[in-house]
Amino acid sequence: MPMLGLGTYQIDDYDECVDTVTNALEMGYRHIDTAQGYDNEEAVGDAIAESDVPREDLFVATKVSPENLAYDHVIETTEESLERLGLDYVDLLYVHWPTGEYDPMDTMDAFGELKEEDKIGEIGVSNFEPEQLEEAMESSDAPIFANQIEMHPLLQQSELQQVCAEEDIEIVAYSPLARTEVESVEELQDIAEKHDTTPEQVSLAWLRAKDVTAIPKATTGKHLWENWESLTVELDEEDVAKIDDVEQTDRQVDPDVAPWNE
Repeated sequence: MPMLGLGTYQIDDYDECVDTVTNALEMGYRHIDTAQGYDNEEAVGDAIAESDVPREDLFVATKVSPENLAYDHVIETTEESLERLGLDYVDLLYVHWPTGEYDPMDTMDAFGELKEEDKIGEIGVSNFEPEQLEEAMESSDAPIFANQIEMHPLLQQSELQQVCAEEDIEIVAYSPLARTEVESVEELQDIAEKHDTTPEQVSLAWLRAKDVTAIPKATTGKHLWENWESLTVELDEEDVAKIDDVEQTDRQVDPDVAPWNE
């Protein structure tokens, strides 16, 4: 799984989504993240189809919506997602939120069947707390590959980092720039000045130093490129420790309110 991907939350205008994914693929992005609830799987698929990038070089992820997490609904709606995406399989399929029709045994059995049929490469979960993660692992015959969560310097998710490391589960960070809030964090400003870069790029580099995959959303070519260029930023141990010590907390997505993540 590429360490930097493109998040497509709220890019629900067809033409804008096609253009965004097309531009990202041309720049070098190979990890594209979407979801049934984003209403853009068709646009993402059309951009992939129009691209010259071989399928085997791409990592495509989508998510099953909470109202579709009963066994039969998982199977049925994933088939529909594949049809919209124009793909035979997705590399990673997530449980979007552990709510709605979610039942650990029922849902994970359906995901396992899809994996056995090679319609998904890996099983993922999203917005799972440690207890929910443990329950999902116990309910799944196949390994849980990734947990997609909100994570950035203002929400460092230390407990989940530790649990996922112990269980060999990848973390994928959505809202990795805290919806631009990292720009005003003094510690990130200082490190950005030191490396002649931006606080946003420092945030992405910090996540990479933590072995966390980031999927920032961007639509303009400028922001797509700035995020891509974060791959050239290498933080030293002092930088990472300084960010680790940031005391400010600012969660952007309220799990009790927001039905979707980005």
